Amino acid sequence: MSGIVLKNVVKRFGDETVIPELSLSIAEGEFVVIVGPSGCGKSTTLRMIAGLEDVSSGSIHIAGRDVTWLQPKARDIAMVFQSYALYPHMNVAANMSFSLRLSRTPKAEIRERVRKAAEMLELTEFLERKPRDLSGGQRQRVAMGRSIVRDAYCFLFDEPLSNLDAKLRASMRTELSILHKKLDRTMIYVTHDQIEAMTMADRIVIMEKGRIQQIGTPREVYNTPDNVFVAGFIGSPSMNFLDAELVEEEMLTVRGDGFAFPLAPELAARAKASRSSRVVVGLRPEHFAATTTTGRAADSTLAPVHLEVDVAEYIGSSQFLAARIGSKQIAAAVEVGPDTLPMTSGEYGFDTNRLYLFDSDTGESI
Repeated sequence: MSGIVLKNVVKRFGDETVIPELSLSIAEGEFVVIVGPSGCGKSTTLRMIAGLEDVSSGSIHIAGRDVTWLQPKARDIAMVFQSYALYPHMNVAANMSFSLRLSRTPKAEIRERVRKAAEMLELTEFLERKPRDLSGGQRQRVAMGRSIVRDAYCFLFDEPLSNLDAKLRASMRTELSILHKKLDRTMIYVTHDQIEAMTMADRIVIMEKGRIQQIGTPREVYNTPDNVFVAGFIGSPSMNFLDAELVEEEMLTVRGDGFAFPLAPELAARAKASRSSRVVVGLRPEHFAATTTTGRAADSTLAPVHLEVDVAEYIGSSQFLAARIGSKQIAAAVEVGPDTLPMTSGEYGFDTNRLYLFDSDTGESI
């Protein structure tokens, strides 16, 4: 059994259970991102894999070995933390080689491992510099290099980019994805940033209150969320949610305050099978259109909806609208041309092929 496997893992702090029961399998060589809001248990899960937190019950296997009660150094893992944790009095080469020197690795082998890691991370010209002479991104690469030289079975990342500015985070995301391909090692990355999860992961694990809500590829969790929580967490801006009821007209329609959308046949069949009359409607901001005549694919159905626009923000290829449907505040991101004037209240279109329905009682997807 290769890869990383968590079986019925429970974590308690005193009388409080923060991870009720968690099972997860990660394939060898896979890049998995664990994402969720603060306090959902994602960092605790990572620390249990690393051996920095004991499990209360359950087991953890890495590369076929039961490592549940092994010390971190015996698990063949390398971890990169949110803080760089670099020694300020050591240069880059010394920081990267520190663990190898502690384990009395031969000097020639240390030099070769540091050289290869420095080339991979484009740090060769900075090997003699101290951390104070590096930028934030360069320091983070040194922290990653310190892990790479260990040649571990898997790499664990605990929100390593959160201290960087937005532009640098974007470039570091790309570098991490390239690094994963070069190393071909198992990587587990923890973040609260769903953009990081969507752009880097082979699979995403979405957590809330210590429980896994959904596991899937970025495309799967975006297009087919299992419940209201996942639908609202994945996507930027977040999905809009409107209370509504299902009514039989010429075709099955979902009707609420200020809107009425006919359901596409497949969704209508699922809605009938669910036997729910009260539902929650999910509308992604990017699925609104400037007018109902805007060109769309042949299988797309645009339904008219009146938006009362409070604020229109031009963000390049689209305008972000803070608007209202009936009495409900919503967000819309509408594609526009370069010379489009600020958009105003009026008729817009919504692609009903991209409409989501959730059970109003359970929050589960219909």
